[in-house]
Amino acid sequence: MRLLQNSASKSAMLLTLPTIISACQEAKKNQLTASAFQTLSSTEAMELDAVAERILPATDSPGAREAGVVYFFDNVLKDRIDALDILRIGLHDLQKNTGSEFNSPFFHPLSSLDQDQLLKSIEDTEFFATARYLTIAGMFALPEYGGNRNLVGDQLVGFDGRLGWTTPFGYYDADYMEKGE
Repeated sequence: MRLLQNSASKSAMLLTLPTIISACQEAKKNQLTASAFQTLSSTEAMELDAVAERILPATDSPGAREAGVVYFFDNVLKDRIDALDILRIGLHDLQKNTGSEFNSPFFHPLSSLDQDQLLKSIEDTEFFATARYLTIAGMFALPEYGGNRNLVGDQLVGFDGRLGWTTPFGYYDADYMEKGE
């Protein structure tokens, strides 16, 4: 499906590691307390959650919705007004297309086939690239910081997390360098 092809170059934002960690910490707090969204309205959250779920859908494994990606969106966007504006304008345009094509005021209640059709028509936009970028970042962020809830992203790629706690190939870096390998 072309929805997952490279469109990161058109994203409205580039996240640094400190930004991702900060957003994940806030997202974790919000997920644990089931608090309301800080940046997104409930309608924006439902719409972006539906977009994220079509970008990384649940199949035989959990998708973006199960990973709580929309909480990651909410926290990252609170300090990124330009990106938030791009997403809000993009959502408005998406809802306009939803109304004209499917006579529905909102994207989220449409069938997955109808949602895919609408997203394919906008996959080259800055809105879609930004939504895709945030979806992937939220899906694979460190779980202790709020992304990747219940290790959904780790399970998706088969990562068991042990590499961070064991030495690679049985050597520490210093041992490796000392042996000249």
